[in-house]
Amino acid sequence: MDKRALPLDKVDLASGPIFIATMLWEAQVLKKRQRRDVGDLDHATPDELSEPSLPADPLVPIGYQRDDTRTSLLMLAGNVAVSLAFAGAYGTLTKKLYDKRRVTFANPKVSFAATFIAWDFLYYWSHRLQHERRLLWANHVTHHSSRYYNLSTALRQPWQGYLTFGIFAPMPLLGMPAHHIAKAGQLNLLYQYWIHTETIDKLPAPIEAVFNTPSHHRVHHGANPQYLDKNYGGILILWDKLFGTFEPELRRVKYGLTTNIETFNPVKVGYHETVDIVKDVVRRKGLKNKVKSVLGRTGWRPVDELGTAA
Repeated sequence: MDKRALPLDKVDLASGPIFIATMLWEAQVLKKRQRRDVGDLDHATPDELSEPSLPADPLVPIGYQRDDTRTSLLMLAGNVAVSLAFAGAYGTLTKKLYDKRRVTFANPKVSFAATFIAWDFLYYWSHRLQHERRLLWANHVTHHSSRYYNLSTALRQPWQGYLTFGIFAPMPLLGMPAHHIAKAGQLNLLYQYWIHTETIDKLPAPIEAVFNTPSHHRVHHGANPQYLDKNYGGILILWDKLFGTFEPELRRVKYGLTTNIETFNPVKVGYHETVDIVKDVVRRKGLKNKVKSVLGRTGWRPVDELGTAA
């Protein structure tokens, strides 16, 4: 999930009360269901975590944790502040690109429909690149840092969203106006709020086949080996099926990072990977290694740190 700077409107203003009401409802629902400790799966066998053919386990929610939820809300507040700070720059750049457009839509309904689909398509690639490239992962890792999975996790938003602006730049060049781009982004973002929950199991097959659902997105947040870097879609899961990154939910999900950060400090949550990048650039020798420490694939290490070819 990636929040960009969008102008405030009635939908934005209504979102706050809706978020609060639904989180309170979810918290009450989860209190009445069986709970498990987050560490239960630390003792699972490698086969249990990675074998996709084993029968599905029932979902066992883990609910809310006060410090974790507070951190998510503080991350959202910081994200809104940063987004507002960059809103003017986003608007100016989008207008300049639109002035150089190669296509003009005569019908506004067709324009918005095209913008809606284009945003979702580019969101897939933005999301995927934020997992695959370390500089972008430094932004998105924030959203995956919680070991809990509930509606408040959807609000755990990064503070460096400006890093992905260029991925969406083709839209105004293709004749998609700024207000359509903003609305498409807003609706895409709001859609993803409700899929951050364990209170909804799998939906009817036709819906699961086309749309991103709570089941599909639980997989995306999983640290289980078979769930890593899967299910990047925003609204449509079709992109993952088309580009080979789809994985169904078959085993109970272990949420969080492969190496979790033990902090609820929002500044550390927001910038811990950026700090690690700076440290790696300083300590690693050679320009190539320094550049790859920033722009290389997430998890890349030089040969002398691996003992094998990188």
